[in-house]
Amino acid sequence: MAERTILVLGASGLIGRFVTGDLRARGFRVVGVARSRSPAHRMSALDIELPILSLDAAALARLLREHAVDVVVNCLGVLQDGPGSDTGAVHRDFVARLLAAIGGSGRPTRLVHISIPGTVEADRTAFATTKREAERLIAASGVPHAILRPGFVVAPSAYGGSAMLRALAAFPLDLPGKEMATRFQPIAVEDISATIAWLAACDIDDAAVQAVNWDLMQAEPVTMAGVIMPFRLAFGTYGWPRIAMPSLMLDFGAKIGDLASHLGWIPPMRSTAIAELRRGVQGDPSAWIAATGITPKTLVETIGRHPATIQDKWFARLFLVKALILASLVAFWLVSGFIALFVSYRAAAGILTAHNFPPALVDPITVGTSLMDMSIGALIAFRRTAAIGLVAGIIASLGYMFGAAILTPDLWVEPLGALVKTGPAIVLMLVALLILDNR
Repeated sequence: MAERTILVLGASGLIGRFVTGDLRARGFRVVGVARSRSPAHRMSALDIELPILSLDAAALARLLREHAVDVVVNCLGVLQDGPGSDTGAVHRDFVARLLAAIGGSGRPTRLVHISIPGTVEADRTAFATTKREAERLIAASGVPHAILRPGFVVAPSAYGGSAMLRALAAFPLDLPGKEMATRFQPIAVEDISATIAWLAACDIDDAAVQAVNWDLMQAEPVTMAGVIMPFRLAFGTYGWPRIAMPSLMLDFGAKIGDLASHLGWIPPMRSTAIAELRRGVQGDPSAWIAATGITPKTLVETIGRHPATIQDKWFARLFLVKALILASLVAFWLVSGFIALFVSYRAAAGILTAHNFPPALVDPITVGTSLMDMSIGALIAFRRTAAIGLVAGIIASLGYMFGAAILTPDLWVEPLGALVKTGPAIVLMLVALLILDNR
């Protein structure tokens, strides 16, 4: 078993990251591939940062040969179409090239593909339909394969929907009653990894596992409320009175999430996420359990019988607040610059005139600082430039404070305390900068 080499595609994601480390601990040689990896993700010299989705079949085949790959685990996936995200390209087109690469690599290789549970009749989103198209391509390819269809994945780390559930558990807030009653069969990420390890240990010519399609989840029906409950027990919030948000608010939040995705953010609450939530997560794991002998962990076993750690609580509480922090900072900089430039220009310029600024500099400074403020707001609004915008905002705020202390010290004691309030704004930007990471 130690001689088997496993290539994990999407090794920085919720499932891929755990599987990469767990399979190594089980004695496999694992090559983890991700489009981008932070220093914290580089757990081994075998981890590769590679634009995997842009590789053609020939390049993928070379990758398989170079690393003498026996098993490919495809964990790649995107929830929704948007800038930089194409469900068809990731779920269908890439899988087609990957299948061609496996066939042309000259090596006997098994494909383990992570898909989604459910039925074709219930598929309504591009996410679901392209996932199902990939399954059909794999089934028709003749490549030894296992299509794994995990339920709602519960992992030690949190990302996307799993992070949202933790946030709901930490606050006295529920989804609408219909959504809370949706069937939502969970699966521990450890059970997914154990299944991949079981498949990797099987002989490539074993007819029993040449072409399998398994639902991976607890057999017992569980609702969304039932999934959240153990988290509330762990967070100590189980007995709290709760408010159920109206369905209109949930739909509005999804629209806001869609808008944010066009700015490069990946919010868990988007139209596709809500559509998939309402469909539910359910299946029949009996074939998987019978074949592998794996007994799915219960939610209590997965989440743990002990209270949540302080870092768990902080993350859950900050997860929803993070969006509010960033949105408020964007609004702060954009609105303040807009007001100074278009609404109260004379009043803004009058402050400089009243403090004996040279008349030739009054208009350029007023216009320049207003445009700078709006530029900072725009930088923070886009995910790719948010860190730059936050750092620029901190520097600009400090510049305003020190400049005023030298040039207009009386502004520090004005009744409304505008400069005094800049200090907490700097702290808020620092907090946003520190919690900017998603993974």
